[in-house]
Amino acid sequence: MFCFRDSPKGIPSTCQRKTGVPVPVTEAQLKAIFKQCDTNRDGRLSKQELKNFFASLGSHLPGWRAGRVLRHADGNADGYVSEDEMDGLVKYALRCGYTRIVK
Repeated sequence: MFCFRDSPKGIPSTCQRKTGVPVPVTEAQLKAIFKQCDTNRDGRLSKQELKNFFASLGSHLPGWRAGRVLRHADGNADGYVSEDEMDGLVKYALRCGYTRIVK
């Protein structure tokens, strides 16, 4: 589906341009999202949970980002990003420059 700058009537709202100011996501917000994406509450993120994490940030390639962050942040190479390794995840996500829209 193509999106138009000024969506005419009948175009889905998901396709319409969002108004507001893009503001960088903070470290505290990323940590809160981390905890929300830990669906099984084991204190670590699997590749699927990381994919969900990046999807919630609006990443266009969340599966690719999940693989990249595992290579960057998974210090013990167990296939998970634990709470001890969260700083690496947060630093990686901050470098990606994700923003949120503030009205």
